[in-house]
Amino acid sequence: MTTLPPLSLYVHLPWCVRKCPYCDFNSHALKASLPEREYIDALLRDLDFDLPRVAGRRIETVFFGGGTPSLFSAEAIDRLLTETRRRIPFAADAEITLEANPGTVEHGRFAEYKAAGINRLSIGVQSFDPQQLQKLGRIHSADEATRAAEEAHAAGLDNFNLDLMYGLPGQTPAQAVQDLQQAIALTPAHLSHYQLTLEPNTLFHAHPPPLPDEEASWEMQQQCHALLADHAYAQYEISAYARHQQRCRHNLNYWRFGDYLGIGAGAHGKLTDTSGTRWRLWKVKHPASYLRDAGTRAGLGGVNAVAPGEIGFEFMLNRLRLMDSFTEAEFTAASGQDFGRVRPAAERATRLGLMEGTGGEWLVTRRGHTYLNELQQLFLPNATDLPAGSGNR
Repeated sequence: MTTLPPLSLYVHLPWCVRKCPYCDFNSHALKASLPEREYIDALLRDLDFDLPRVAGRRIETVFFGGGTPSLFSAEAIDRLLTETRRRIPFAADAEITLEANPGTVEHGRFAEYKAAGINRLSIGVQSFDPQQLQKLGRIHSADEATRAAEEAHAAGLDNFNLDLMYGLPGQTPAQAVQDLQQAIALTPAHLSHYQLTLEPNTLFHAHPPPLPDEEASWEMQQQCHALLADHAYAQYEISAYARHQQRCRHNLNYWRFGDYLGIGAGAHGKLTDTSGTRWRLWKVKHPASYLRDAGTRAGLGGVNAVAPGEIGFEFMLNRLRLMDSFTEAEFTAASGQDFGRVRPAAERATRLGLMEGTGGEWLVTRRGHTYLNELQQLFLPNATDLPAGSGNR
């Protein structure tokens, strides 16, 4: 019988006040009143539909993503968590994260979310520069971002993340560092710090803004990385930094190739059955279709088994993002396959200086993380040697 990996729950709440021009998530501008009760009902039907696939298991982490989950009331979040616990057990120390937009947080709201069961926040700041916030289509001000962090501390939710981007339109390295300094001053437990990219099917992709060149972006990354280290934020993933080991356990489960239920419009899940088959499932994307069909076969956008030849690549696609080493035994436990299936690719990566391997333990080098795209592609089925040195930093 297959040893099943840890199980997380992802809940997608698809509405936001306004769609940001860089956002490629399944989010929809709210054009009428929020169908809060109806959507919670739909989420519970969706969960009931998936429960037979996870019988006998427990939830280790929960993540409310969007969209803007903080548009939903604490009462709605409390109802969903309470009803979910009646259906499937939670770990006693389950991490439960809610994404929040500073522009939707009223005074005292975080205390209410904490009472509902939220014990971690992820606050989407992106920048403290008023001009950049306007370019990014954000609905909050720098002052509101600061107040949101202060509200989190006041509510006793000290375990919160701030999302911050660099490489913004017309941004200089000095401005990127200033943004990060303002974020650090708010003493978050965790910082997500990543470069703005122009994703397909976004307004920015169709009408690209003037972004810093590669050299300037690299300088921003290096200066900001040094600043984070100086303030005891340890990098544990390509774009994630934490103090006092307060890493995001939910994201770690993704990166370690764990399992997750996905409920909500457009939510994706990955589940392992007792035979060792890895299944990917996704739900219908449009909120109206989801509200109508959740909990039925029509609400299931699709399901397919991950082909055995793809499993090694999918493990590496996630696991190589982390800074710590992994063992061949970890690969086998997470993938159900012998490491020999990916050893040739790992050895190619070693020859290219992208990885190091000793005694069954493997580590991505600094060069490997610099050229992560090339490294990951080495593990594609039938991949050949790729040149290191031409990819994104």
